[in-house]
Amino acid sequence: MAGRLQDRVALVVGAGSSGPGWGNGKATAALFAREGARVFCVDRNAAAAEETAGIVASEGNTAAAHAANVTDAGQVADMVAACLERFGRIDVLHNNVGIVEVGGPVEASEESWHRVMDVNLTSMFLTCKHVLPVMVKQFEESGGEPGASRGGAIVNIASVAGIRWTGIPYISYAASKAGVIQFTRSVAIQYAKQGIRANSVLPGLMNTPMIREPLKDVYAGGDIDKMIALRDAQSPTGKMGDAWDVAYASLFLASDEAKYVTATELVVDGGITAKFS
Repeated sequence: MAGRLQDRVALVVGAGSSGPGWGNGKATAALFAREGARVFCVDRNAAAAEETAGIVASEGNTAAAHAANVTDAGQVADMVAACLERFGRIDVLHNNVGIVEVGGPVEASEESWHRVMDVNLTSMFLTCKHVLPVMVKQFEESGGEPGASRGGAIVNIASVAGIRWTGIPYISYAASKAGVIQFTRSVAIQYAKQGIRANSVLPGLMNTPMIREPLKDVYAGGDIDKMIALRDAQSPTGKMGDAWDVAYASLFLASDEAKYVTATELVVDGGITAKFS
């Protein structure tokens, strides 16, 4: 199927990549655009947002880049206003911003705890705070028919770390991702009759740029190739997933194919949760 997001506007937060290759947000932005969406690519790193928007444009699709720190309420408000000025509406909000910092409750500093919570969870609170009124207005202007999915779709990236122990002591990451799951459920139920769906994607072991620096010392004494081999071996499939696995899951949840799917979690983990549950 083609055109699954035709004529829609997708606000992708965390659309850049933290290193060479395809991160979840970068892949999702490109895929949304390939499926007909006009994509507003947001990243704290302006160059990363522009790179993604450039890839979209090079494929003949439409995107705009915007730099914002989504832990800052003022910058989030400006981001939403800029998206509306450029494209006139917001049909999909994709929250992909996230960081990992290693440490249990004793080892992690208070500063690290607050930093991870702000980036991974407070950012989603702020984006939803400013995007939800836009989506409600769109639903009302569409006629506000119960059961319709015309207000919008929110897709938040959580993690299997939010529902299970993954073998790594990163208490702030696990707690923040558990928070994302329940935050998303709460939004979904509160706004279900206003044409807005909200769901989470829970990636498992993924081979993306985000994992390389934070986790290389935990797994393999700084050897990134060894770390990747060890994580591949942990997966029941024998290989980690990649950013495109997350992107396609996000596409489904953002599209009308998921019009009756809300307040739930789509696990994308190659079976690892079942293996160790």
